[in-house]
Amino acid sequence: MQTILQPFQTFIDRVVECLREDPGAIGLAVGGSWISADMDAYSDLDLVLVTEQAIAPDVAHMRAYASRLGTLIGAFRGDHVGEPRLLIALYDCPLLHVDIKFLTLPEFYERVEDPVVVWERNGLLTSVIQDSMAEYPPFDFQWIEDRFWIWVHYAALKIGRGEYFEAMDFLSFLRNVVFGPMVHLRKGGLPRGVRRLETLADQTDLIRLRNTVAAPERESLRKAMTEAIAFYEELRDILAPATLQKNDAAQTAVLRYVATL
Repeated sequence: MQTILQPFQTFIDRVVECLREDPGAIGLAVGGSWISADMDAYSDLDLVLVTEQAIAPDVAHMRAYASRLGTLIGAFRGDHVGEPRLLIALYDCPLLHVDIKFLTLPEFYERVEDPVVVWERNGLLTSVIQDSMAEYPPFDFQWIEDRFWIWVHYAALKIGRGEYFEAMDFLSFLRNVVFGPMVHLRKGGLPRGVRRLETLADQTDLIRLRNTVAAPERESLRKAMTEAIAFYEELRDILAPATLQKNDAAQTAVLRYVATL
């Protein structure tokens, strides 16, 4: 085993030992980078812990269970990502970031990927994976188009008022919600925000993305906003389905306003 993977494997082995002693535990699977075997020293662990009785969303119960798996030094529930069954945990000795999703067996049917099963009772997790299909949420081009020009106008107002840090935050939001997913789609991948674009995206797209990064200054933000608009139009026109209903009126009005900044 690679030296890099040893701390992760050691932790997983310890979790499995704990689960074997719990008659209510059904299985453990590992997702994320573990599936594609591209873990590195900076990776975290994405665990799916399946039990007979629901542990989530009771955060006290989730923390108590997580504390049995290692030296837990911090944890909070994934409410900020809309997933109350997720516990974001920090373990020590070694220091590891571990995301634990607590599920019951019926809940395991609905998933965005097929994790690697590392332990199970009676083949139950494997059966679920064989009998159902993982579905990653599709990118909704119409949802983006219906909002994009309103978002841009609001950000332009912030630039005009001199609220430069808010405008910078907005551009970061666009990279994560709009440009990153669309660049992934152009490369034939899943729309996973800006994840690993540094190594996955073409050099041309990386340059376009960098041009949307601004300093907290009016002219820098104006240029980045102009680049963001052009990048969106390019990606939209290449990737969006023919059924997309463009908001030409909003686009024209917002472009006219941005030009006055």
